[in-house]
Amino acid sequence: MDTEQEAVRLLYGEDDTQNIVSVEPGDNGLCRVYRRDHTGVAVEEYPFKPWMFLRERPEGELKDCEISELEGEGFSILASFHTVDAFFHAQRQLRKQHIKTLSYSNFSRQALIQSGKTLFKGMHLDDSVRLQFDLETTGLNPNAYDAKILLIAVSDNRGLLDVIEGDETEIIRKFISLVQSRDPDIIEGHNILGFDMPYLQERAKQLSIPLKLGRDNREPTLDRRREYAIGGNSRPFIPIFLYGRHLVDTYLVVQRFDWTKGALSSYGLKECARHFGIAAENRIELPREDMNSLYRNDRDRVVLYAKQDVIETKRLAEIITPVEFYQTQMTPDNYGNVVIMGAGEKINSIMIRAYFAKRHAVPVTQVSQEYLGGYTEVCLQGLQKRVVKADVESLYPSLMLTHNIAPKSDALGVFLPCLRWLTRMRLAAKQQAADAEASGSSQYAYYDGVQSSYKVLINSFYGYLGGPFPFNDPEAAGKVTALGRTLVQQVSARLKEIGCSVIEIDTDGVFFVPPASVQTEKEERECIEQVGNTLPSGIRLAFDGRYRKMLSIKAKNYVLETYGGKKIFRGSSLRSRADEQFGRRFLERAIDLLMVEDLDGVHTLYLKTAESIRDGILDISELLRRERVSEKTFVSQQKRRMANAAKGLAIGDFVYLYEKNDGSLGLIEEYDNDENRKHYLEKLYKFARRLYPAFENMNQFDQVFPKPAMLDVSNNSQQSLDLP
Repeated sequence: MDTEQEAVRLLYGEDDTQNIVSVEPGDNGLCRVYRRDHTGVAVEEYPFKPWMFLRERPEGELKDCEISELEGEGFSILASFHTVDAFFHAQRQLRKQHIKTLSYSNFSRQALIQSGKTLFKGMHLDDSVRLQFDLETTGLNPNAYDAKILLIAVSDNRGLLDVIEGDETEIIRKFISLVQSRDPDIIEGHNILGFDMPYLQERAKQLSIPLKLGRDNREPTLDRRREYAIGGNSRPFIPIFLYGRHLVDTYLVVQRFDWTKGALSSYGLKECARHFGIAAENRIELPREDMNSLYRNDRDRVVLYAKQDVIETKRLAEIITPVEFYQTQMTPDNYGNVVIMGAGEKINSIMIRAYFAKRHAVPVTQVSQEYLGGYTEVCLQGLQKRVVKADVESLYPSLMLTHNIAPKSDALGVFLPCLRWLTRMRLAAKQQAADAEASGSSQYAYYDGVQSSYKVLINSFYGYLGGPFPFNDPEAAGKVTALGRTLVQQVSARLKEIGCSVIEIDTDGVFFVPPASVQTEKEERECIEQVGNTLPSGIRLAFDGRYRKMLSIKAKNYVLETYGGKKIFRGSSLRSRADEQFGRRFLERAIDLLMVEDLDGVHTLYLKTAESIRDGILDISELLRRERVSEKTFVSQQKRRMANAAKGLAIGDFVYLYEKNDGSLGLIEEYDNDENRKHYLEKLYKFARRLYPAFENMNQFDQVFPKPAMLDVSNNSQQSLDLP
């Protein structure tokens, strides 16, 4: 099966129809396919039968259903239905019979798996029509007595940049008309799922305006609340779907984009624009709470602000969405779903499609097992200089290919050929991107987006082995990590043999200080190449960066300083959005001083911060914690204080809390200069304790950071702060 032609069919589906921008199955046995060309969008229809895999034959007949036996074990019965109603009726019937099924309520995915088609084949990102919009409103609550949409800023990648103003009813109707006339395939916005679309939907509902933003004049539909996977974390959101179009929330996408990099301190649009260098020179920033009065008194300024928002959203999307766009050319689903699903589910859809095409049974998911993960070790702590990182490229996928590690249940042998050809195609696309960049070709963005989409999928094949998927294999996953631990320790040992000082080993990479004889980047690369030449065939050790300094705190928690002076933070001990703002600021400033070995400066910073807490100088906003009210809030013993503060609030609401003098938690709205200053002094010391590994010993640490009790401060003390 491992031929180029077969591998392409496995990865991209059997059907090579080009320029499909959306697929929408109906309940009449037909599926509508929207295809874009130079004249616009044309609609085609082809037959569609909802389907499901079954573990066993049902008792009695299923209505409007065709049953076929499949080769192999597991889900070995394929049921195909003439109508959507028959599919749901069968689900209920099979549930009563306790027969396990495998299928999707997402009929677009079903249709694409069944047909072998995928979206966007033959297209670049900019071949699709992408529209951005942003609301400016009187407030955040669409049900407030004075709630109103002030204006809607719009742009697209076909030259549109405008602002819709007027009476609110007129604004919404004009926006609907504009969407229908511009006919975008993709609608983008920053926090569009969390704010803009829900606000727009509610205002349209209250004004009795059908919000016909979808193709065929369809209104938006909502799905159940879901979790958006971001590495090992997740964010709750409610999906919103537009018939024939795709909603993309750049606020969510940028979090996944930044997960391994950790370069962004905030995911707000302004911060993202500054970070990626796409902000306007005259960028306006306005307080949202004052938007209503600002619009009345300085309309032009608000209009420019809103236009800058949509321009930045468009540019941000061009940077962060190509991965998902080009993955949609492989993954059998609509783009809006591909954006929000995890990488493991994308691989699973590709696997299911291959087995569906061959009419072969799908295996049953194996019970999860515990196994050792990657190897991590901190060998040196504190400040290190002249740091280099060596990285085993795609460690786990490389080991899987080198040792032919695949799921035992993959009877058709699909898993490894997909991984092997993705790897080969990524290397080819990566070289094409490099060639295009060197020549100044406009094709660079395309090839870079393609190779990045391959890379994300490649690195997810190992995670798939251990995940809750039909083709999982925990035993194989454990074998991969065992080989990985041995290999990365081998790399570390070889580096030490040639005179390097290893700082940290983390799964597939090693930070080290090269010997004094190695000074230039060329020599550093040669050093890594020397070690890489001793590794098994198929395993490539790559140069992954050089840094002027590294502050090593503990495993996976460190700060890097580039030779250009930029600092890169890794790990929640040093930068966490869950921390109070005063703690984050303190850590950032303290780290800046530690990086230049200014212990006196760190000590002064600590004392001044403690004094500002003691004297109530810090604004209450610096002391707040943002918490979400959840089901656990009102039942967990650990959250009793929060439950008392959040009485009367709805699950899903966000609250800003601080600790009062009496030890209870209070809402920001209740603040009355009653913060527990002793508590926040203790919190300051706890923040400082995170930096302990950067010091030679506890005595030195205590000299720089005296304990709160040694400072002799209380909530109302006015004494000066002195070292013991």
